Amino acid sequence: MSFNFAFKMNSKLIDTHSLYDFVSIGGGPASMNAVLYSQRKGLKTLMIAKKLGGNLLNTDQVENYLGLSRVSGEGLSHAFEEHLKLLNVEILSDTSVKSIQKIDQLFHIELESGELIKSKTLLVATGSEPRHLGVLGEEFYKNSGVAYCAICDAPLYKGKTVVIAGGGNSAVEAAIDVAKYASKTIVVHRSEFRADEILLQRLRSIEGIEIYTQTQILELVGSNKLESIKVLDKNTQQERLIETQGIFIEIGHVAHSNLVHHLVEINQANEIVVDEKQRTSCEGLFAAGDVTNAPYKQIILAVADGAKAALAASEYINNH
Repeated sequence: MSFNFAFKMNSKLIDTHSLYDFVSIGGGPASMNAVLYSQRKGLKTLMIAKKLGGNLLNTDQVENYLGLSRVSGEGLSHAFEEHLKLLNVEILSDTSVKSIQKIDQLFHIELESGELIKSKTLLVATGSEPRHLGVLGEEFYKNSGVAYCAICDAPLYKGKTVVIAGGGNSAVEAAIDVAKYASKTIVVHRSEFRADEILLQRLRSIEGIEIYTQTQILELVGSNKLESIKVLDKNTQQERLIETQGIFIEIGHVAHSNLVHHLVEINQANEIVVDEKQRTSCEGLFAAGDVTNAPYKQIILAVADGAKAALAASEYINNH
């Protein structure tokens, strides 16, 4: 005896015994644009998202998206979602995927609820999350002085004092970017720099940048907004406060690629390796956005990656 599971999400009945042409896992910009393109291509499409909007919902203001001079991350996510509704894209929201297998050229996607969805092609756009310092005050001041993307938010700190936490290439590059806007930029790192020497030379040549190595951040301090950071000088073992109006935490990201580790090539940063068409090492499986080895993690680039993935998936289906 077989049972035909169906359940309601976003005012739609999703038949889990249907065979989809294209399923996208993730709720961020890459996934949203991918299903838009897939739907317009006439593919039977489904998006599975634990949280619609993804990391957009953690972004205070977006000022570098073409055509929108200033919009909140939540506002941009809402606009994307409304566009999908106009196209009647099937969406399973507030839903987590338990496992993914490829069996007889089809992708079997098992949900945490136990239902099984099958698809000819699959896009993994599960994003990443920035590494956190894990200190007191970090969560409290998120979007009130704590940020994780200097290239995104540096202009918001024009004329202010800003701390950069980290010692790798991303932290040094962030400091160089922020220094174009901030009145003072302070780089704080708990050990010695790991960044490339050519970047360090550029950093040290910029006026208005202070550098503190062997300095550990202990706590973020303030009232309603961040006002200072408490640090420990490892050389003297003395604690002190550094006044600041913002801190960019640039200590790397963690890609959410665990669902497909057994299917695709993963690099040392846990990112899914893709080619120019967002194809992975597994035929029919695509990846887009921050979960991939793309060198720049930006909203507009994730959107473009999603479009490329859907177009490549359509091409794959037409050729098989």
